[in-house]
Amino acid sequence: ATSPNEGTTIMTQAPSIVRRSNSLTSRLLRAGLPMGPNLLLTVRGRTSGRPRTFPVAVVEVEGRRWIAGAYGDVQWTRNLRAAGEADLEAKGHVEHVRARELSRDEATVWFRDVFQPYVGRLPFVGRLFGRAFFRLVSPEFMTDPERAAATRPVFELTPA
Repeated sequence: ATSPNEGTTIMTQAPSIVRRSNSLTSRLLRAGLPMGPNLLLTVRGRTSGRPRTFPVAVVEVEGRRWIAGAYGDVQWTRNLRAAGEADLEAKGHVEHVRARELSRDEATVWFRDVFQPYVGRLPFVGRLFGRAFFRLVSPEFMTDPERAAATRPVFELTPA
């Protein structure tokens, strides 16, 4: 879909290769394989009520944590918005968290002042991969914070 005001493509589904690889990524994360900032997010489905689990990249800076919908307003972002809470799992440890969606203005500041410097501080391989990934998937994450905030939901996670 395209936003009439900005000519911005708004994704509502991850690419099929990502959807197909999620189960493998989830198994590797459950087995304890470190995969950068990726953790498992389990959130209650907004219509089914069943738990749904997805790998997500958690941005952690100075003790605060956020996740962003790299592929737009997809199923997990809609579920998280509706539930307002979820479980994060890493290496067998599960933490229950509350999720607050940032306003568009807050998200613009987050992309500019938190996310972009965060990617710049990653180790070389992470920086290389992160920049290549966002160049392909969501170039506005690194170049246009206002556009990113208009098309990609961002949630701050806090302990429940």
